[in-house]
Amino acid sequence: MDKLSYEIFSILETKFLFGYDDQNPFPPSTPATPLGSALRHSSAGKVCILSIDASDGILAGASLVRLEASIRKQTGDPAARVADFFDLAAGSGAGGVLAAVLFTRGPDGRPILSAAEALRLLGKHHRRLANGAQRKGILDGILCRAGGGLFRRVFGDATLRDTLKPLLIPCYDLATGAPFVFSRADAVEADGYDFLVEEVCAATCAAPAAGAQAVEMRSVDGSTRIRAIGGGLAMGNPTAAAITHVLNNRQEFPAAGRVENLLVVSLGGVEAPIASGKPSAPLSTAELSKIACGAQVDVVDQAVAMAFGDRRMTNYVRIQGYGSTARAPSAAAESSLTERGVESVLFRGRRLSERTNGEKLDAFAAELIKEHERRKRSTTPAVIIKPSMTPSRSSSSTFTTMASTVTSASF
Repeated sequence: MDKLSYEIFSILETKFLFGYDDQNPFPPSTPATPLGSALRHSSAGKVCILSIDASDGILAGASLVRLEASIRKQTGDPAARVADFFDLAAGSGAGGVLAAVLFTRGPDGRPILSAAEALRLLGKHHRRLANGAQRKGILDGILCRAGGGLFRRVFGDATLRDTLKPLLIPCYDLATGAPFVFSRADAVEADGYDFLVEEVCAATCAAPAAGAQAVEMRSVDGSTRIRAIGGGLAMGNPTAAAITHVLNNRQEFPAAGRVENLLVVSLGGVEAPIASGKPSAPLSTAELSKIACGAQVDVVDQAVAMAFGDRRMTNYVRIQGYGSTARAPSAAAESSLTERGVESVLFRGRRLSERTNGEKLDAFAAELIKEHERRKRSTTPAVIIKPSMTPSRSSSSTFTTMASTVTSASF
C-alpha cells in the first residue's frame, strides 16, 4: 500500500502540481513496469536544479561549501564552481542572496564568488551589518540599508541578464497584492522585467515584521514598479516553482519532459522546536508565524518528494536540519552536516533520514558530475540557455569594483 500510494500521488502531482500536459497520465501497469514507473528517463539527460529556502542561510551556506568541495575532489578540478554543474538556481530570502552571489557573472566571465568565498564574506560582515536590522543570521543583515554599500560593491550594476544561468528569486509585491518572481528568462525577453541584482536581493529579504521597510524598486527601463517584502513570506521553499519553470520552459529545457529528467537539491535551514514558557500558554504571534512558514516549506517538500516517487532518493535530495541555533554560526554549520536530516512523510509527520546531510551532498555531487560528463559525449543538448538580447549593462568600472571586492584576501 505504501508503494501504491507513492505511485498514485506521484502521478497526481506530476499532472496537477507541475502543470505540464500528458495525454496518458495513467500508463498501463505490468509486472515489469508497475503503475507510474513507465515514466522512463530520457536519453537527452537531466536538468540540474538548485533551490535554497528562505532560512538564515547557515545550513545552506555550509551545504554549498561541502557540495563545491566534493565536486572539486571528485573531478580533480580545483577551479570548479557550483554554477558550473547546475542549470538553474532558485532562492528565497537569504537563499536568494546565496543564489545571486554564486550565479552572477564576474569580470572574468566566471561566478563572482565561490561557495567558500561567499560564506567567508558574509560571515565577516554580518555583525556590523546586522546592527542596522532587527534580524539575526549570517545573510539577513546584509540586506539592510546600512549594508547597501557592500551589496553595491559585490554586484555593481549587474542585472538579472548578467547571471550565468537561469535565476528565480521571489518576493511579495504590495503594489499588486501578489507574489512576484524575478526571473532571468523574463529579463532576457524584456527590459521591463530586468532589475538590478542588488535590488532583487534586497526585495527578497525585506521583512517589515522584523523592522525593515518594503523595498521600492523599478525595472532598468522604469516601466515596472515593485513594492516588495520578503520572498520567505510569499514562497519560503521555491523548489516547486523551480521545477514548474523548468518543465514548462521547453525553449531552454527541451529535455525536461518529466520529473525523472531532473536532478534537484533543495537546501533548507536548521529548525528549532516551538516551545512556549508554559504548556498551557497561548502561542505568540512570532511562534504562529514560524509555524505557518515552516508548514508551507514542509508541504512543498512533501509534494515534490511524492512527485519523484521511487526516484526521490537519487533525483531529489532535501537537506534539512533540526535543533537549536544558539551555537555560534560556524559551529552550527559544521555540526549540521554531520547530522541526519529530517524528512517529511505524507500522513506520517517527520522522520530522520538514513544518511547524514554531508553524505547526501557527496552522493548528489557524484550525480551532478555524471550528468556533466554525459553531456560532453552527447550530441543532444539538455539545456539551451537564452542569450541576452542586448549587451550587458555592467560597465568596466563596475567589474573593476566587483573584482577588487571579491579578490581581496581579507574581503
